[in-house]
Amino acid sequence: MRYDNIVYGKFHSRPNRFIAKVWVDGELETVHVKNTGRCRELLLPNASVALEVCDHPNRKTKYDLISVYKEKLGWVNIDSQAPNKVVKEWLEKQEYTLIKPEYTYGDSRIDFYMEKGDQKYLMEVKGCTLEVDGIGYFPDAPTERGIKHLHELTKAAKEGFICYAAFVIQMEGIKEVQANVATHAEFGEALEEAKAAGVQVLCLECRVTEDTLEIV
Repeated sequence: MRYDNIVYGKFHSRPNRFIAKVWVDGELETVHVKNTGRCRELLLPNASVALEVCDHPNRKTKYDLISVYKEKLGWVNIDSQAPNKVVKEWLEKQEYTLIKPEYTYGDSRIDFYMEKGDQKYLMEVKGCTLEVDGIGYFPDAPTERGIKHLHELTKAAKEGFICYAAFVIQMEGIKEVQANVATHAEFGEALEEAKAAGVQVLCLECRVTEDTLEIV
């Protein structure tokens, strides 16, 4: 996936989860942050950021903050909508006979339902932007929704679905994602329960630039 219209800036501050202040061409702009996670290790004062220009007339902000440059790591995509987009592109190359996004199962909407012949698959997608000492971690903030999805996958695996918890690594050079039990121990417990039930964990490496993201 590629973003169409990119400008660069320097991060200033983040007043709340949804907006940030960024210097763009000498002006301090209010921009939309497409990630409600903490991103504290990324959104540091004066960090280089890439913004997508948004021309919707009803928007209060002109830009979306989509990626941040992290020293010794490179560009990190923090767009929480990007993982599902790149997974869909990737799944379309994997010879499934049916791919259906936003599939209702139980009390949840699972990101993807797939078929190959008579076999049915479910996949829940999570984006990983947190790196510590060369390892990716998820989540970077507590996620009750994430636990609920793992419980649904656990149930589905017991019913004969092939189930995947897919972590899209939105930065280069990271090959492994672990549960961030220091931030949300219950997510780690739910992930271990899911794995014990047969849910397969995928760590999807990506090629990342300031304006592109691709699973490799």
